[in-house]
Amino acid sequence: MKKLTDIQVKNTVKVEGLLSTGNLKERMLALGLTEGAEINVIRKGPKNNLTVYNIRGSKIALRQEESNLILVSDI
Repeated sequence: MKKLTDIQVKNTVKVEGLLSTGNLKERMLALGLTEGAEINVIRKGPKNNLTVYNIRGSKIALRQEESNLILVSDI
């Protein structure tokens, strides 16, 4: 399985699972990062530290360390 960080711009993937725990996992679930959710990679920021994603119709920016905790698969 791939991590969200590995996905290139303009690709769409599906969430397979989260590696995060505690408050961070709750935050990710509140953002709509539930199993089966589709994520579209919109653009990457400077030095690829921040990436903007379209998650369930909302544009959300995640840091690289947060994106590393999201397991995805191709659609």
